[in-house]
Amino acid sequence: MKKQLLKLLKGAGIVLAAGIVIISCKKDINQSGDAKADAKNTTTPRALTLVWSDEFNGSGVDGSKWNIDNGNPNVNNEKEYYSSANVAVTGGNLVITAKNQSMGGQPYTSGKITTAGKFTVKYGRIEARIKLPAFQGSWPAFWMLGANIGQVNWPQCGEIDIMEQTNTSNTILGTMHWNNNGHVYYGGNTQVSNVTDYHLYAVEWDANSIKWFVDGTLFNTGNIQNNINSTEEFQLPFFLILNLAVGGDLPGNTINNGALPSNMLVDYVRVYNITGGTGTTAPIGQTVTLKGFNNQYVNSQNGTQAMTCTSATAQAWEQFTIIDAGNGKVALYAMNKYVSSENGTQAITCNRTTIGDWEKFDWVPAADGKITFRGNNGKFISSENGTQAMTCTRATASGWEAFGINQ
Repeated sequence: MKKQLLKLLKGAGIVLAAGIVIISCKKDINQSGDAKADAKNTTTPRALTLVWSDEFNGSGVDGSKWNIDNGNPNVNNEKEYYSSANVAVTGGNLVITAKNQSMGGQPYTSGKITTAGKFTVKYGRIEARIKLPAFQGSWPAFWMLGANIGQVNWPQCGEIDIMEQTNTSNTILGTMHWNNNGHVYYGGNTQVSNVTDYHLYAVEWDANSIKWFVDGTLFNTGNIQNNINSTEEFQLPFFLILNLAVGGDLPGNTINNGALPSNMLVDYVRVYNITGGTGTTAPIGQTVTLKGFNNQYVNSQNGTQAMTCTSATAQAWEQFTIIDAGNGKVALYAMNKYVSSENGTQAITCNRTTIGDWEKFDWVPAADGKITFRGNNGKFISSENGTQAMTCTRATASGWEAFGINQ
């Protein structure tokens, strides 16, 4: 949606599912119009486990989950200046308001929030229930950018547009953007009966594909299996974005000032692990606590001794950041050190400064919504029920090997 304008690099001639278009920087709604050829009208059948959400039931934006942008993004010829004053949480909704108001050299103000640096996701179902404004010149979106954008820029970071809509149209767009010798995109669209009603917009994403849904109906599928057509961007973590742009290349810059102020309402945003999916659906980038079978918290011991599951409350030593360790594995990071399985030869520790094989774990969801961790030795971490230091020696996972996340 809001990308850095880049020059098109020539030389990419590729095919993905129903079609790929190599373009300069702006999108054309007609260029993704036949992408539905690979999609079938069906509802998702898979079991889901909630791993992150915001229900917007408070009195303000949750700063532990979201950043509020300020300023004009200087992309796509948009006319809005994003301001924190245009973002509110009220009545059980996130409310983003576009106004006919000059600020920062722009003729309009609006709002944008992101989870950059606070929450990322790699694979899973990402959904939001949203009511769109639909006025001439509006461009609301629910989308994601690769978390490594600061290192590799756009489009190398990848972009997944879960929902975009423009002006007064009932057409919903679902699009992916990436780099293959230049900016490439693939997308589809579908119609809704009334875009200004609440609808549920979602993608389901695994190592093989990205699928777009509206109200449970699949309308577009993108193939990313085995990094086909340089789609390796989509095997990395992404952060979430919600915004309401005013004007720009996609909706055009004819604005209905009489429709302003106008609101985009978001009832909730939810991220799920999909049972049976491939790759990790761990909440990469999120800091979590781990509660054992004995209702005590896992303690890193500040790296000074073997780890235990003996803390009655969760403080600094009991908080672990989930790090993407590559190839579907995660690392656990606390107090500037990484957890090591010690290859099962001794009690586990949290004293490594770098990630090697012993610091990599499979994030394995249990049937009851808890999580188990399988080390590089093929064995599971055990809390030892708090009676001794924790180990990574169990061939199977049961009560002592399952941990509640943020409980």
